[in-house]
Amino acid sequence: MSNTKYVFVTGGVTSSLGKGIIAASLAKLLQQRGFSVTIQKLDPYINIDPGTLNPYEHGECYVTDDGAETDLDLGHYERFLNIPTSQSNNVTTGKIYQSVINKERKGEFLGKTVQVIPHITDEIKRRIQILGETGDYDIVITEIGGTVGDIESLPYVESVRQMLWEKGEDNAIVIHLTLVPFLAAAGELKTKPTQHSVKMLMQSGVSPDILVCRTEHEISDDIKRKLALFCNVKQEDVIQSIDAETIYDVPNLMLAQGLDTVVLNKLKLSSKGEPELKVWNNFLEKHKNPKHEVEIALIGKYIELQDSYKSITEAFIHAGSTHETKVKVRWVHSESLTPKNAEKKLKGVNGILVAPGFGDRGIEGKIRAVRYARENNIPFFGICLGMQMAVIEFARNVLGLENASSTEMNKSTKDPVINLMESQKDVTEKGGTMRLGAWDCELKKDSKIYKAYGSDMISERHRHRFEFNNDYLEQIEAAGMKATGFNPKTGLVEVVEVPAHPWFVGVQYHPEYKSTVLKPHPLFVDFIKAALKQSQK
Repeated sequence: MSNTKYVFVTGGVTSSLGKGIIAASLAKLLQQRGFSVTIQKLDPYINIDPGTLNPYEHGECYVTDDGAETDLDLGHYERFLNIPTSQSNNVTTGKIYQSVINKERKGEFLGKTVQVIPHITDEIKRRIQILGETGDYDIVITEIGGTVGDIESLPYVESVRQMLWEKGEDNAIVIHLTLVPFLAAAGELKTKPTQHSVKMLMQSGVSPDILVCRTEHEISDDIKRKLALFCNVKQEDVIQSIDAETIYDVPNLMLAQGLDTVVLNKLKLSSKGEPELKVWNNFLEKHKNPKHEVEIALIGKYIELQDSYKSITEAFIHAGSTHETKVKVRWVHSESLTPKNAEKKLKGVNGILVAPGFGDRGIEGKIRAVRYARENNIPFFGICLGMQMAVIEFARNVLGLENASSTEMNKSTKDPVINLMESQKDVTEKGGTMRLGAWDCELKKDSKIYKAYGSDMISERHRHRFEFNNDYLEQIEAAGMKATGFNPKTGLVEVVEVPAHPWFVGVQYHPEYKSTVLKPHPLFVDFIKAALKQSQK
């Protein structure tokens, strides 16, 4: 029988308080105290996964090694803990109901009426405990998406109530993240929203063990005492979470507030040592006190919501810290980029990254950005669709194939240099059917990509349907663009470079997903190094 302990993180008053960052920060501190920890996210929406969602809805779709399309919070979990997540780390209401309905169709409920309680809640509890029952983790932290009071999250809160009852108070606890707003007109912090949020949680039968209070101003002992009194917790269980300069400050702030100590006391666990954050703080020191600065143009079509590219911007931070360099991002909407204004919009940048995406909107702007980078010797980094745009640009403007395109955008193109993968041609459903997860890639040794990785065999995460068309490989290579990375089993081109250019690399995979604080991704590190070199010319 597993001895895993469970910590549930709920949110109140408003969304976007940072449950994922609090969960990841707590997990980091517990990990540093010697415990094996993982985090999972329960999302109340009815989609099976976020793979079919527009990035404007919830930000980027994060992909795990085992091919799960998940919430972007899993990216935070990996970046903080430096350990991979999996299918089991993200559960949606869609998955829950799909599983229950499939069981009902198979007759597994013996003719019973299928109801939210017990059938839906039992499935939620089963999913919550999958990670704990592996025996790999001392503590599982479960973040419940949404805000207490939302209709969508009620079955999750009820499942938490049942698990608290089943596991006992030493084995499962609830942290409630809430907001203590500052009213400028009154000149004071207000506790009433938190009181009402906790009251609503308690109406569902769940009484929080710990309050974490987001605030813009220091919370006094008097306010902590008031919150403790009205929310039925001890004063030492009221934790302040003041606004931070960067999300990477939060583990230190939570350590100073004693969140990890309170949690261990509640779970009757003895610390295996004091948190050692030396490497983390070394990263923070370099990040906050850069000696250099570069500006990178990020070319995308979802830039109105910058969370659409969350893993990329975080990878910039990790790589920038390695070089003690501040990476300033110039956000450029690909739909707004034309041959006439490209010079104006891109002039002065030290590097250009053409971001992933789907569909034909903004494609010509991305191709224009590739051309500007190639012709002006500006370090270029293309990811997934960005790599495909680099191939199309090169085919059009160097090979002279004016109609070169991808069959994703133009099914009848005469020169489909990017084509639908053979394995995708009979696929009709959209959800979870792309080439997903970790795949091997073999690198050529006389290449920039090999120098960046220092290895000829790598594994990276993918999310795509279209691929480089090998029918054009010989032509393209003869003109000066080289394929320097291949899938060893299928021969699929994974990496292209222009050797005559200072730094021009396009990759079919998503390196940003594997960049963490402790292990900045080598490609981003090398890209920022090239941008730094360009800035010093």
